[in-house]
Parts: sequence; structure tokens; C-alpha cells
Amino acid sequence: MIVASEQKIWTDEEFMALPEDGRYELVNGELVSMGNSGMEHGYIASNLIIFLGGLVRSQKLGVICDSSTAFTMKTGNKRSPDVSFVAKERLQGVKRLPKGYFQGSPDLAVEILSPNNTVEEIHDKIVEYFDNGTRLVWVIHPDEQYVLVYHSPSPDRLLRLEDSLDGEEIVPGFSLAVAELFEELDF
Repeated sequence: MIVASEQKIWTDEEFMALPEDGRYELVNGELVSMGNSGMEHGYIASNLIIFLGGLVRSQKLGVICDSSTAFTMKTGNKRSPDVSFVAKERLQGVKRLPKGYFQGSPDLAVEILSPNNTVEEIHDKIVEYFDNGTRLVWVIHPDEQYVLVYHSPSPDRLLRLEDSLDGEEIVPGFSLAVAELFEELDF
């Protein structure tokens, strides 16, 4: 006889009350520790937030969030992209962002690969992002210095150092040379 195990149903309050010594996602009722990502990962994410956030804020296009922001998926999963953007159209009537989680996924989700990421894990996230309203995903590979661009769960383009990231109609006016994401320090 097979007995189905009960999965814990996490409230936003319980999820937000988890210890701050780690970063978590909620996947199929299970807590998944995102671990520490390292300085290079954080540096790339921070630079992208600076480049993208400057345009988003000055043009009032929406909001940029960091990796500590979780988005509630239709399944109840809580996903936290490394960088995310939610367009102003999806925030109409909102004067203050929720203290809890955004229902649905961001318009742009950015994942920066870490050594502990698996292909299956990243693919599952991408599928779930698109199932929940994401329109664009960038997967950044620091070791190989490329970016994969997605408009669906299958990648559309591979961008190398000589190419540019484009915000397309999702973040209009945004363009950044891929090489800028991976520049060596010069000080």
C-alpha cells in the first residue's frame, strides 16, 4: 500500500519568518536552500541591478528586485530569481509594494548560474516562470561568459561578449554590452 505523504502548506508569514542565515525557495512543498552564491555571482547581480535599475527608475517602467524577493507561483511554489523586474502595468493602483510576496512571476527573471546549480533545476525554474507570466528570462553563465535569452522554456539566443543584452519591449530602452557583465577589475 502506498501512502501519500502530506506536504506542509506554508503561509507567507511562516515563509518570511525563516531564519535570515539562508535564502530559500519553496518548491513542491519543500524548502530548498539556495545557499551562498559567492562574490562573483553577487557582483554580477549587483551590477545588473545598477544598470537595469537606473533606467527602470528614471523612466518609471516598474520595479527591480533582488534575490531576496520571492514570487508566489500558481502551484504555491515561491521562486526567487537573482534579479527580477515587474512592469508598471502589473502594478496599476498599487501605491506601496506588498510586504509579502508578489502573486505570479516577474516580467523579466534573471538567473546567474552558480557551481551548485543543475540544468534540471534551472530548466524547472524557467518553465515555472513562463507558466506564471514571465515574458523574458536571461540565464547568465559567469564561467563561460555568455547569456542565454528565453521567450519560452527553450532558449532563443546565445549572447557572447561581443553581443548586447536588450530589454526588448519588456524593459524598453535597456541595452548593455554582455562584456560589461564580465569585465575584469582594473583598479
